[in-house]
Amino acid sequence: MKVAIAQVNFTVGDIAGNVDKIIDSAETAKNAGADLLVTPELAISGYPPVDLLLRETFFQACADALNQLIQSISGITLVVGHPEFQNGKLYNSASVIQDGQIVATYHKHILNRAPFFNEHYYFDKGAEPCEFELAGEKFGILICADFWQAHTATDETLIAPDIDHLLVLSASAYHIDKQVSRYQMTQQFIQRTQVNVIHANQVGGQDELIFDGASFVMNRQGILTHQFAEFKEALDCIEIDHKEPVNGHIEQHLPTTACIYQALCMGVRDYIEKNHFPGVIIGLSGGIDSALTLAIAVDALGADRVRTVMMPTQYTSSISLEDAATMTKTLGVEYNRSLIKPMLDHFLLTLENDFQISPDSTYTSTVPENLQARIRGTLLMALSNHTGSIVLTTGNKSEVAVGYCTLYGDMVGGFAALKDISKTMVYQLCNYRNQISEIIPQRIIERAPSAELRFNQTDQDSLPPYEVLDAVMEAYVEQNLSPTEIIERGYSETDVHRVIHLIKINEYKRRQSPPGIRVTQCDFGTTWRHPITNGFEE
Repeated sequence: MKVAIAQVNFTVGDIAGNVDKIIDSAETAKNAGADLLVTPELAISGYPPVDLLLRETFFQACADALNQLIQSISGITLVVGHPEFQNGKLYNSASVIQDGQIVATYHKHILNRAPFFNEHYYFDKGAEPCEFELAGEKFGILICADFWQAHTATDETLIAPDIDHLLVLSASAYHIDKQVSRYQMTQQFIQRTQVNVIHANQVGGQDELIFDGASFVMNRQGILTHQFAEFKEALDCIEIDHKEPVNGHIEQHLPTTACIYQALCMGVRDYIEKNHFPGVIIGLSGGIDSALTLAIAVDALGADRVRTVMMPTQYTSSISLEDAATMTKTLGVEYNRSLIKPMLDHFLLTLENDFQISPDSTYTSTVPENLQARIRGTLLMALSNHTGSIVLTTGNKSEVAVGYCTLYGDMVGGFAALKDISKTMVYQLCNYRNQISEIIPQRIIERAPSAELRFNQTDQDSLPPYEVLDAVMEAYVEQNLSPTEIIERGYSETDVHRVIHLIKINEYKRRQSPPGIRVTQCDFGTTWRHPITNGFEE
C-alpha cells in the first residue's frame, strides 16, 4: 500500500481555502496510487487558531467543512486534523474519513503549553487512544505535542497496542536546529516501541511563527526512509511492503544559516500574501540591517513588490548613499531619495522657539537623533498609507533587546523581518546570501556599524562589542542563565550587568514593536513574557 503526506501551507481561518487544498491533495494522492492521505494538525482550521476557537461560528464552520470532506473524498482514506465540539467540550482532533463516513476520531491528549499555542486555554483533553486498519496495516494516531512532549509515557498510555505505524499530525514550529531534536526524539520513541513513525508537519508562515514542513518517516529500526523538503509545500507517497516503509526520497537537510534565511523569506512572503498587502516599503540606511532586509524582501516577493527610500541628513556618509544606491540598482527595486535635513532643522527650531530648548542642549542630547528616526518613520508610514504596502522595519534582536532603537522612529512599521536575528547572525546571513549571488556591497559588511545620527558615530560608542552583547543576550534570554552563570563563562561583570540592565529597562519598547519572525527558542514576540514594571534584581 501507499501512504501520502500532504505538507501543505494552510491559512488560519481560511476554512474554504484549506478544504480546497485538502481535496486537491486527495485527488493528487489518489492519482499517484495512494491508499491513505495524512494531513497536518488542525488542517481544516489552520494552526494556531487561538481566540477564533472562542467563537461558536468558527468551530461550526469547521464542522461544516468536515462534512464537506466526508461527502467529497472518495477512493482514498483521509486522516484530517480539525477542531471538534462534542458534548460541551472542544477538542483538537483528527478524523479518519473512509467511504463517505468517519471510521475513527482521535482527540489530542497532551495540550501544548507554549505561550504562542496555549492549548490548555482553548481545548479539552482527550482520553482514548485511536487505531484503525487499512489494507492489513494497523495505524495509530498522535497529534504533535502528544508525541513531542510525552517522553516515556507515550507507548504506555497514548497509542493503541500492536499498531504497525504511528501517524503523527504536527504543527511543529521552526526554531534553529529543530529538525535535529525531532530526529532524536523519534529515535528514542522507536527504541521503546519498535513502531514505524510517519510525521506530517505543517509548512508556512503564520504571523510570527514559521512552520518548516520537513515531514519525514523513520522505520522501526530508527532509520530515516523519507525526508520532505524544508520550507516548501510537498506531497509524496510512502510505499509500505510487509509492514515496513520502503526507502524513498530523502531531501538533503539545509545548513543552519540557509535554514534561517529560508525561514525569514517564507515569513515575509506569507505575512504579505496571506494579509493581501501589495508589497513592502523599506527605509534604507546604507547599513547592514537594511541591506539584509532588502535582500530577504526581494527573494521573498520579487523586486517589483519592493520599494526603498533613502532619507539622508548631514550625518549620512557618502559611502552609505553610494552603497544603498548600488544595491537597489543590482536588485532592480524602486529607489527614492528624500533629504530630511530641512524638516529636522524646522523641528529643532520649533523646540527652541516654543519650548526654550537651546541649540547647545539639543545638539548634545539624543533629541536630534531620535527626531531623525521619527521623521523617517513618518515619511515611511505616509508612503504606506498612500500605496497600501506595509513598512518592513529593519532592526535586529540585539538592538531590540537593549533598546538601541527609537519608538515611533526606526521601530515604526508593520512587520519586523530581523526581530529575532542577532547582529552577529545578521553578518552570517549577509555572507550566506552573497555566496548565492553577490548583491550586498562588501563595504556594507566590512565597515563598522553606525546609526549615523551624529558625526563619527558607531554602535560601539553606546554598546559593548556585538560579539559580547549577543553572547550575554543569548545566555540570559534564550538559555535563561543568571548573571552569575554568565560571568562564570568568562564575560566581564560590568558588561553582563550592563546588558541585562538594558534588556530589563527596555521592555516597554519591545511591547510596542511590530510582530516579527521567530527563529530562536526564545524570541521577544511569542515567547518572552517579562513584566514592564519589574523590581526584581539578580
